[in-house]
Amino acid sequence: MSKSFKGPLARVGGALAALILSMTLAQAAPSFKVEGSQFMLDGKPFQIRSGEMHYPRVPKELWRDRFRKARAMGLNTITTYAFWSQHEPEPGRWDFKGQNDLRAYIKTAAEEGLKVILRPGPYVCAEVDFGGFPAWLLRTPGLRVRSMDSRYMAASARFLKRLAQEVGDLQVTRGGPILMLQVENEYGSYGQDHDYMQAMFKQMRDAGFDAQLFTSDGGAERLFEGGTLGHLPAVVNFGGGKADAQASFVALQAWRPSGPRMAGEYWAGWFDHWGEKHHTQAPEEAAATVEWMLKEKISFNLYMFHGGTSFGWLPGANYSAKEPYQPDTTSYDYDAALDEAGRLTPKYRLIRERIASHLAARGESLPPLVGDSPSTQAIAPFAFQRLTGLLDALPQLSQPIASRFPRSMEHYGQGYGLILYRKKIEQAVKGTLVIDEARDIATVLVNGQLVGTLERRLGQRELAVDLPAGATLDILVENLGRIGFGAKLDAEHKGITRSVKLAGQELLDWNVFTLPLSEVQGLKAATPSSSGPAFFKGGFTLDKAGDSFLDTRGWGRGQVWVNGHLLGRYWQIGPQQSLYLPGVWLRKGHNEVLVLSDRPGVNEATLQGLTDPVFETP
Repeated sequence: MSKSFKGPLARVGGALAALILSMTLAQAAPSFKVEGSQFMLDGKPFQIRSGEMHYPRVPKELWRDRFRKARAMGLNTITTYAFWSQHEPEPGRWDFKGQNDLRAYIKTAAEEGLKVILRPGPYVCAEVDFGGFPAWLLRTPGLRVRSMDSRYMAASARFLKRLAQEVGDLQVTRGGPILMLQVENEYGSYGQDHDYMQAMFKQMRDAGFDAQLFTSDGGAERLFEGGTLGHLPAVVNFGGGKADAQASFVALQAWRPSGPRMAGEYWAGWFDHWGEKHHTQAPEEAAATVEWMLKEKISFNLYMFHGGTSFGWLPGANYSAKEPYQPDTTSYDYDAALDEAGRLTPKYRLIRERIASHLAARGESLPPLVGDSPSTQAIAPFAFQRLTGLLDALPQLSQPIASRFPRSMEHYGQGYGLILYRKKIEQAVKGTLVIDEARDIATVLVNGQLVGTLERRLGQRELAVDLPAGATLDILVENLGRIGFGAKLDAEHKGITRSVKLAGQELLDWNVFTLPLSEVQGLKAATPSSSGPAFFKGGFTLDKAGDSFLDTRGWGRGQVWVNGHLLGRYWQIGPQQSLYLPGVWLRKGHNEVLVLSDRPGVNEATLQGLTDPVFETP
């Protein structure tokens, strides 16, 4: 209240004045509710035209540009998950700044004329590590996520309460842009514990989320039975074309005859796994499906409107009946309406045409395209020098931990990156090395020399070795992303999860080196003594900064840092063969690049920047 305020409130006590002012603001707040089969905003039917975009996957400097393109395409709402793993990387250590500034994200969307749907989880899936749960939950033996386990419930309640402190006042009930919030996420695909779902609803309310809540599930009776709550609206998720949409809403109507009809996720594309094909969807199919929902007065959320990039250690994994482990790629392009670099695609333009036609019939029009598409730039090939082998850099990166058994990464307090298990072999031995189980890829070295790799996705656990007396056995295990969907969530520990046997005998008494690789920019050169993974240093000079795609073909598997930003993982098995390089992370003049590669023979390799991404499977 202004100090110069001379109205009636100035004549009452401070506490009472605050109460009256609060009630006045609440009365003036926009009204959003469900009436019959419709959403109502300020007393008028409101068809939600939403697009999904995740703040960790798009550099903060680019949020406003993407929001403007959402509005120009005809969307009136942005949907995002809240990512617990990013906001509480360690118990009680909160991060809502910079790239994790969810409040700024929501307020920027509102400034660009967009409403917001927030999906706090705490489980989100989203093809991120552990479905968005923080890795430290796995440090508690036996803890079960997405259950009534009191340890999990206490942690999730704490997260939701802290989240509400950040963004609770941005709900529509208090004059803000957040129209609705989702309870859990596709729980019907995981379980059928209605007590748990009711408890999650109560946690949301207790935290301070008083706007409209809803549930979201795939389009099948079994999934609705497990994931819905009778007193909340239910929305349906599906992909494909118009026929798939029609079938999904028939299923929803059969389960919930009354209430609003909405596609909580219309999968207008799909994500990729390493070693599998790149997914695309015909633009006409997506546009026709959107047009059908518009005509049927069905609200929708395009998943994704803009996928972006799973930078750093964000990517998760899946599994199937045929594939024991399917790690997700760094790119989350998703064949979305905006590509990974934020450029307009044919899918964007077709969907925009259909929305514009729908609005024109009602006497409305779309805002003009703003800025069209950003240009990308080529970067001439630039050379690298071998800086240091990973084993040679151990004294700079980690200190050994004596461990009777080789235990999981989480046991040693580590969440992401790599972990090294070292064992001195006293007597010569020849036989089979059995690692049960290395998650997710183990590089085996003897006296610093590479002897083989074992991949979880290929079901590999055994390797023939011949070790001389006094040999140093190193097992370097890389976390490729925790499974984030399905029944295996609780068992997604990383590193060596059980035991190591050599010629039938279990190996004990190890030295363990945790390698989260969070501080690598200051690495110093070291004399080569190993043939295993190594760091390479290079750089390039720019006249001006701009987006590009680093061509990683020929580099094997590893990670890339540019000016201190971890772009993410590359892998020659494809389909992704390039890494998106945001221009906002570059600078005029010299730019530094650090590459970790598992391929010893890349000494002559170079990197270059391309104007477009490369998706191909060798």
